[in-house]
Formats: sequence, C-alpha cells, structure tokens
Amino acid sequence: MRTLIHAATIVLALTPSAGMSQDFATGWWQWLAEQGDVRAQANLGVMYTTGKGVLQDYAEAEKWFRLAAEQGEAKAQANLGWLYTTGKGVSQDYAEAMKWFRLAAEQGNARAQQSVGAMYSNGHGVPQDYAEAEKWFRLAAEQGNADAQRILGQMYAESTGVPQDYAEAEKWFRLAAEQGNADAQSQLGSMHREGTGVPQDYAEAAKWYRLAADQGETQAQNNLGVMYARGIGVPQDYISAHMWYNIAASAGSADSVSNRDNIAEQMQPADISEAQRRARTCLASNYSDCD
Repeated sequence: MRTLIHAATIVLALTPSAGMSQDFATGWWQWLAEQGDVRAQANLGVMYTTGKGVLQDYAEAEKWFRLAAEQGEAKAQANLGWLYTTGKGVSQDYAEAMKWFRLAAEQGNARAQQSVGAMYSNGHGVPQDYAEAEKWFRLAAEQGNADAQRILGQMYAESTGVPQDYAEAEKWFRLAAEQGNADAQSQLGSMHREGTGVPQDYAEAAKWYRLAADQGETQAQNNLGVMYARGIGVPQDYISAHMWYNIAASAGSADSVSNRDNIAEQMQPADISEAQRRARTCLASNYSDCD
C-alpha cells in the first residue's frame, strides 16, 4: 500500500502533463481513503480543507482527518486540532484541540509541538503555563520549526517563562530569520540596530529589515524608512524613506502615516511623486521591484 500511495502522489502532481483529469486523481484518493488507507484519509482531509481538487468543505475535512487521526496519523491529528482551534467544520473547542495537538506532539510532530506551546502560552484548553509553553516551543524549535524558533526568541527577549537572555534570543531569531520568517527578521534587525545581544551594526539591521519589508512586514517597513530618512546603515534617501513609510501606512501603520507626512515636508513635489510611483510599483510587483 505504501507504493500505491506514492504512485497516487505522483499522479496528482503530474495530472496536467499526463493528461489525466483532476476528477480521476481525486477519485483515486477517495477510493484509497474508503479502503481505510490512513495517508489517503489524511490527504483527502487536506484537499477538503484547502479546496484543492474538491469543493472546500471543512465538515468533510474533519471527517477524513478524524478517521486518519484515530489511526494515529500525526499530521491528521495536528490538522484536526487546528479545526477545533479555529472552529472550522466543528464547534470551537480548545480542550479538544489540545487533545489532538498533544497526541501529534508526543509523536514528534513539530507543528503540533508548536501548537501545544501556543495553547499553554495563551491558556487555551489548559491553564496558562509559560514554562510548559517554553518546553514545547523548544522541542519544535530544535526540529527547525521557524515559528517556534521566533517565539522562543521572543520569550528570551522578554523574559517570558525563561530568564532574560538576549544572546539566546538572538540565536533563535537568527535561526528563524534564516528560514525566511519575516517577524524574526524584523526582530533581528532591531537587535542589531539597538546593539541588544549583538554588537550594534546599522548595516546589518538594514539588511534584516529589508528582508522582512520585502515580505510585507509592516514594522520592518517603517523601521527601514527611518533608516533611509536618517542615513543610518544605508545612504540617506528621502524618496526611499517616503516609499517605505507610504507602503507601511497603506497597511495601517499609524506611525508610518506620521513619518511619511513629516518627511514630505522636507521634500520637493517631484520627489514625492517619484516616491509614490515607486511605492505603487513595489506593491504591484509583490515587492520584487522596490528599488
């Protein structure tokens, strides 16, 4: 059956080039799932959750996730926990979510471990317990889960459940940032800007802010605007500052609205127009053309 599952995966991935209909591929998953194949049940749950190959149907997703989860499939258990956390296809129930997250986490599923940590951190389904949250975040972080790494960095930076340790915070932020986590990139930028846990390095701060800004992280966009406005870590450039302020302002940053309007008072109308044009181009290109 393992070979058959791999074959089905290949068929789904290659449907267009093979000339095979999506209905046929979906029917294959359905047939396998109805025979009790746990991976097919889990995958069918994902399909109904995402609406990929079938009409999106959270109740149907819950049915297939549950069948797989009751056979011990960790990813299905984690996904079932997510449905109970969000109230999609089921009544929201944090205690039930925690039950399924924990079953998956105890099998070593990193996403479930991160979720168990979040439940303890928020006091959802269990009493709030930051020490227990840190335990589960660490387990997930040590498996490379970027969200858990970022949260663990935040806990060390803010002394939440652990002694404050900026060097440890920087370590976890960097691991997450190097995986592309925008929040961690922004946090790492701030640590380098302030010299917190690392030597102060404005150029390094600007580098991390830019990586986060290019992913739409609003605080990083505002901070990058500040660096361009002041010429810190980057050449002073009011047009670039205005552009980043304007982009962050469009996402709802009140600070960026104020910063944009203040710097506009020091700019010529033609430069403001150019900054506005660049902001439009940047957003229209999904951050691929922002220079």
